[in-house]
Amino acid sequence: QLMRLGGVSTVPPQLALLYEEVLYTIHHRLGKPEQQHVGDSQELYSYVQKAFGMDAEEHSVIMQQVLELESPIYCLKATVKEAKGILGKDVSGLSDPYCLLGIEARSQEPAHPDHRKRMKAVVKDLIPEDQIHRTQVINQTLSPVWNETFILEFKDVETASFHLDMWDSDVVESMRHKLGELTDLHGLKRIFKDARKDKGQDDFLGNVVVRLKDLHCWNDQWYQLEPRTETYPERGHCHLQFLLTHKKRATTSSRTQPSYTVHRHLLQQLVSHEILQHQAGSTSWDGELSSHASTVLYLHATQKDLSDFHQDMAQWLAYSKLYQSLEFNSSCLLHQITSIEYRWVQERLRPEQVRAELAESFQSFLTYGVSLIRRFRIIFPLSVPRSTERLQSLLRVLVQMCKTKAFRELCTPSPDLPQMVSTALKSGTTEWFHMQKQHLKPMVKSIEENSKALSKLLLEVIEDLKQCQKIWNKLFTHCVPPALALIQVAEHVQEQLHKVDSSMSRPTAESLFDLYRKLQELHQMKDSLPSWDGPLALSNFHQWFEEALPLWLQKAYTTTLERAQRAIQMDQLKPYGYHKHSTSTVDLSTCYAQIMTTWQQLNWPDPEKAFMIMVNLLEDMCKISLMYCKLIKERAEALSLSEQNEGEAANKLCIVVNNIEQLRLLMLKLPSQLGWAQLEQRMRGIIDPQQIQNALHNQLDSTVACLDHEVRDVVQALATKSIIPLMKFLESELQYLNEHLATSITIPWEGASHQLHGHPCPQSLELCFHAEGCGLPLETLHSAAFLTLETHLALCSATSRKLIQKYFSNRIQQQLDTSSEKYGAVTIKALYRPSEQKLRVEVLNATNLIPLDSNGSSDPFVQLTLEPRHEFPEVVARTTQCKKNELHPLFDEAFDFLIPSEKCRQEGACLLLTVFDYDVLGANDLEGEAFFPLCHLPGLDTEEDEADMGRVPQTRLPLTHPKPTDEILKLLESRKRDKEAQAFVKLRKQRAKQSKETE
Repeated sequence: QLMRLGGVSTVPPQLALLYEEVLYTIHHRLGKPEQQHVGDSQELYSYVQKAFGMDAEEHSVIMQQVLELESPIYCLKATVKEAKGILGKDVSGLSDPYCLLGIEARSQEPAHPDHRKRMKAVVKDLIPEDQIHRTQVINQTLSPVWNETFILEFKDVETASFHLDMWDSDVVESMRHKLGELTDLHGLKRIFKDARKDKGQDDFLGNVVVRLKDLHCWNDQWYQLEPRTETYPERGHCHLQFLLTHKKRATTSSRTQPSYTVHRHLLQQLVSHEILQHQAGSTSWDGELSSHASTVLYLHATQKDLSDFHQDMAQWLAYSKLYQSLEFNSSCLLHQITSIEYRWVQERLRPEQVRAELAESFQSFLTYGVSLIRRFRIIFPLSVPRSTERLQSLLRVLVQMCKTKAFRELCTPSPDLPQMVSTALKSGTTEWFHMQKQHLKPMVKSIEENSKALSKLLLEVIEDLKQCQKIWNKLFTHCVPPALALIQVAEHVQEQLHKVDSSMSRPTAESLFDLYRKLQELHQMKDSLPSWDGPLALSNFHQWFEEALPLWLQKAYTTTLERAQRAIQMDQLKPYGYHKHSTSTVDLSTCYAQIMTTWQQLNWPDPEKAFMIMVNLLEDMCKISLMYCKLIKERAEALSLSEQNEGEAANKLCIVVNNIEQLRLLMLKLPSQLGWAQLEQRMRGIIDPQQIQNALHNQLDSTVACLDHEVRDVVQALATKSIIPLMKFLESELQYLNEHLATSITIPWEGASHQLHGHPCPQSLELCFHAEGCGLPLETLHSAAFLTLETHLALCSATSRKLIQKYFSNRIQQQLDTSSEKYGAVTIKALYRPSEQKLRVEVLNATNLIPLDSNGSSDPFVQLTLEPRHEFPEVVARTTQCKKNELHPLFDEAFDFLIPSEKCRQEGACLLLTVFDYDVLGANDLEGEAFFPLCHLPGLDTEEDEADMGRVPQTRLPLTHPKPTDEILKLLESRKRDKEAQAFVKLRKQRAKQSKETE
């Protein structure tokens, strides 16, 4: 903020003169404000006061000086461009038009537009002769083109008006010449009319009158030519262009400096203020000025009569200089540099001062732009929005500037922009790398700290390379920065790792492994860099880490061993989720996966060394597998000691068997997971195949054989501890059942042949489990009593879901055996499409339904469900529309069900079609139900969708009613704690109850 101290102004002289210039411009503004400009002069005064940083006292002093200055000469720069549609006054039907124009000092207010009075007076009568301007005569045309510009001075814009008269020039011609031009009757009339008027008298074609206070600073439009009489009201139009300017401005700047220079200084001052006031920061400013700044610059440019080129010139000089101190989006410079090039090609720019300033601005902007490119990682960080857009814009401006003819002529010899950018990128990348290296330099000079610092440095370089590949390389045509960084970091890492030896500690080895992984990633990125040439120090980087390799392998082994031991200690030998093995096997497979990942991460380039690494890893995994078998058996024995139930101890042994079997399967997958085939391919010609067989395959086979032996040992222990007591328990239970069945079954003694319902009976129930080896006659083994008891025992031992499947299997068989249509029938078509795993069912009709309503009819509808529900839990039931008062309803509706093909082949899987009679008040009544087995679906056993729904035969299914009593339902009902069984029984009982009510 500038201050006034002791009555002496502290405002810099140049700034004060520029402020005087802008106040003078506002004070003597001309023309109506444009719609987008500010019309209130006081607002403009307040704005420029803030933009120039003037306090109230300084503003008042300079404002008083402006008021005391002499007013400028107001000028109207009028350009008569062309006309169209004017009257033809000559015998030929054309005219020889010219214009007279001038400014009337005092204009009259026009009448209402609808009743305005024609102005009879012409320019000759209104304006002094020395103030009248005349255009050239354009011969024989109705569309003349002049493009002539005149400077008309005036004093008061409020009272002055612009007048233009258009006349047809009349030259004395012979009668013979006129008759030669005669073309029609109208031409003859013009000859007679000319004969009556004075020789050489011009004809009036029309006029244009414009009040100056109605003009904007710049106007360009067509005006209608007005007549003096009503004879020919339509007289065409005239194209005029107006510009309100100043002459002899009294300010010091206007008297001592070129107009475009003053305008550039003003533009620079206002733009600097605009950028600093921008809310989002200077980097996001896109060149858009506020309405106040635009108004001030527009007024100054018009009053100084600056051409578009000079305005673009001033903008380029101002913006290119401001860009070097207040960075903003450089895209606003493209328009100016394009305009300068156009004017230069047209050879309209020759003043030496302008050429010198332009050359200096080109060179300065080029130097600064290249310096930004050198530091592009800092100046245009990706963390800042639109950084890449700003850099791309800068490159576009530099390329466009260097391509121009003006640049090549003024900046000689012309710099090579690609070479400058390449040099800048090289030096900038070197500076960035050394800065990162210095920033990450460790405080303690140990191998461990050095390796950590190198890992961080490599991470920075890798991220920079990725950014270059993804973003920066699209802007820079050459890949010098990433290539240079790659070379520098390789040399630096090699220099730092020359002290690595086998006496390193475990933390040092771990830090070196991280460094090895990053060097590996960096080396892989080399191949993706375009235009790469020259050797790279990373070619054999793996050799730098050979001393640390044994420690890495030992670390992988000990870590896996410790995790396996902890997993066994935490294992309770209970099934893991839906699996038959426990948690320790899952943890062990995860540990093995980590070893496999270590092998993949190492990716050791030396084939012979890689083979030794594989042998080492396999030995470690085999040792851990055998150790696991020993510890898991000890864990099972320890847990069994605390169990009072022998059955629980047996269960734990079963889990151990499953765990070892899961481990055996895991070991068998190692050759494919570790890529032995690829490794053997690399070893061809280096190591003997028999050595590979002995070191890898034989060792794995030996370990798998040991695991098989462990499984047999655990199974034998399971038989000793569990199977024999279990057999004794079953034997006692069978004896108990045999004794209780003796009351209803006659048991033969000492070979006596007794009959039960006409069939011989077995001696005891225990003998039934010895099958034909018991020595009993075949008639006894195949007796109805034996088969019934055997079936009952099988049902009792089955799960609830198995029983539900058996129930539907029985209903499906009953459906197939039924031919009676006592309750009616339902007709369907069904097709399965394997490619879509979709079942499509069309319910065609139902016939011969039982009337269940009091009116002797029914309101039937069909419900479709896929059973058993536990096989199709996500498939919702579907329902047809209800048909009112029908015993033979026609449905003709189709339904789709998404189900896998393997579900259709499950025991008891069927489509259940239940026909109900709709009841408004009570529950729906049962008409009957039908079962369609899904295993018989057309299209199920084909690989492709060969069948078409139109070719699928119709299936007629008789309706049946559920039986009131069923053995399977009784078994399910007895299982009170099984919610699924109870829900199923409840639903089937409901159906049976409805069936009884029907009967």
